Amino acid sequence: MDTTPTDSLAPPAPAGKTVTRAGDRVFLGLSRGSGILLLVIMAAIAVFLTVRTISAVSQDHGNFLTTFEWNADNTPPVFGIAVLAYGTVVSSVIAMVIALPVSIGIALFISHYAPRRVASPLAYVVDLLAAVPSIVYGLWGALYLVPHMQGLTAWLDQYLGWTVVFKQSAPGTAARSLFTVGILLAIMIIPIITNVSREVFRQVPRAHEEAALALGATRWEVVRMSVLPFARSGIVSASMLGLGRALGETMAVATVLSSSPVLTAHILDPAGGTFAQNIASHFGEATDFGRDALIASGLVLFVITLLVNGAARMIIARRKEYSGAAA
Repeated sequence: MDTTPTDSLAPPAPAGKTVTRAGDRVFLGLSRGSGILLLVIMAAIAVFLTVRTISAVSQDHGNFLTTFEWNADNTPPVFGIAVLAYGTVVSSVIAMVIALPVSIGIALFISHYAPRRVASPLAYVVDLLAAVPSIVYGLWGALYLVPHMQGLTAWLDQYLGWTVVFKQSAPGTAARSLFTVGILLAIMIIPIITNVSREVFRQVPRAHEEAALALGATRWEVVRMSVLPFARSGIVSASMLGLGRALGETMAVATVLSSSPVLTAHILDPAGGTFAQNIASHFGEATDFGRDALIASGLVLFVITLLVNGAARMIIARRKEYSGAAA
């Protein structure tokens, strides 16, 4: 009796061709089309920003990078790229230095330390914080955070003023500085980094943690040797999401920061500005040339964001082989 399966009697597929269902082909086409559409949109944005930037630079009689105050055709003051880049980068770095360790600590507490009856409500609160509008954070920062920052800024000026960074030129003034903005941005991006990191920590194979516990490792040693190495690329991705929010934040920064066309190393002084805040503050009353100048600053922010995300992808690619993410 012949027991050969009927499937083995079917003619083989032609070499170099894969037999797929109609649904697979449709999904492949939609996925490919979505990727191409995304590239087209990004290219269109880049072309638009570049064209308007060329128009602004061709009419500018100052230096595009270092001019601190850009006036033309009765346009309101528009800060130069150097001042805006400095304010954007410094405030974002301050936010990341504060938010990253706090977010990782909260995510580890929720995923590995807190009992379920505590972890679930805490995770729910973090999710709610991520959904709070920017303007609400801005109003809270202007009405509550700024008045309560004066004591901290005075302490930093007294004991760390010798570092120049924490030197305050006019003690006692309102703390509407890049340092205050950085703290506000840190509060805003902590829920984003925490949520992504928490989900990454939950993806760590249970066998890795059980093996470490079986070898006599403590809870912290399990986290240090099993959880963090596996989640390293995910933490970088979460950090880049938070950094992108910090770089592009508008209304909260505009509400808190007392900007001025001054480039200084004193982060406690009201000085500097950010790209997004400057665009939002001056776009409505700017002339055609002023709008082109603001769009030019938007192009610089666009390039900075692309460079940051590109660097993050390179870090993730290099670290992936050392973590369990590729397994």
